[in-house]
Amino acid sequence: MTAAVLYGKEDLKIEQVPVPSLLPDEVLVRVRSALTCGTDLKVYRQGYHAKMIVPPAIFGHELAGVVEQVGDDVGHIRKGMRVVAANSAPCLDCRYCRRSQANLCERLLFNNGAYAEFIRIPGRIVRQNLLEIPDHVDFPDAALVEPLACVLRGLEATGLQPDDTFAIIGLGPVGLMFIRLAKLRGARVIAIGKRQSQLAVAQRMGADEIVNITQVEDVVEEVRRRTLDGEGADVAVEAVGTPQTWEWVAGMVRRGGTVNLFGGCASGSTVRLDTARLHYSEITLKASFHHTPAHIRKALDVISRGEIRAKDFITGEAPLTRLPEILVHMLNRNGDLKTAIIP
Repeated sequence: MTAAVLYGKEDLKIEQVPVPSLLPDEVLVRVRSALTCGTDLKVYRQGYHAKMIVPPAIFGHELAGVVEQVGDDVGHIRKGMRVVAANSAPCLDCRYCRRSQANLCERLLFNNGAYAEFIRIPGRIVRQNLLEIPDHVDFPDAALVEPLACVLRGLEATGLQPDDTFAIIGLGPVGLMFIRLAKLRGARVIAIGKRQSQLAVAQRMGADEIVNITQVEDVVEEVRRRTLDGEGADVAVEAVGTPQTWEWVAGMVRRGGTVNLFGGCASGSTVRLDTARLHYSEITLKASFHHTPAHIRKALDVISRGEIRAKDFITGEAPLTRLPEILVHMLNRNGDLKTAIIP
């Protein structure tokens, strides 16, 4: 089969590799749509991911497809079923799993290989996170389940209420999902970014206010100015992953407000925060990593209801052979959202 194999930093080759063989509890899926994403771009740029992938390996993790082969011990999945597979599954037995923190599982099993004609789904994921796609949902829509599950979990962590003011900095696919979901929950949304194309999409997704950081002197004060009495947002989410934007977002909320540091910074990064403001204004700082099986199911339900649609996030479609040039194009921060890779 044809697959994209990562060998190291910006070293990706399209090769012919064997179709994966299966253990009795595993499933083989023919990939019908695999989506590019910021995490895969990060992996491509640095050549590995400490938790998720060690080269050489086939990579990619947002996918939907059709079951091609079923292991002998798998009873609830049949050949020909349209499915979406999450990229991980927890052990369900460690102290984090027992405390409803499955995303922090000590033995979290990751699976990569979406950028290929076929992908092997390990037994643990088959049992927990391989779901049938409703008939009315297309493959590219279903492939959004994984990032959407992360966003749903992140939004839940903020405690967002109807009529809250919600500020989001970072308008890639994740930031735009936050906007759509916050609007559906009745929030007033302030979208903060710098690319005009993404700011325009943010408005289409429902943002009430737009802040272009290239056109203001003080981003934090500009955001606060657009809130009730200039006190700041009730909830603010950072979806960029830089120390500067972490510092900005911590200053955007009102007294008693909540900040979600959703974007992961590079290892070893440090930030400077006003400790007096955090303490005396009772600012809550949270961070979100990954998803849980419950959020994977919630995400598929959201997509099934049409609340999140692929056409709002996918800006192109390409064969697998073009993936290397697409990733190079993404490295140049061209403003594209997601490309649907069709093996």
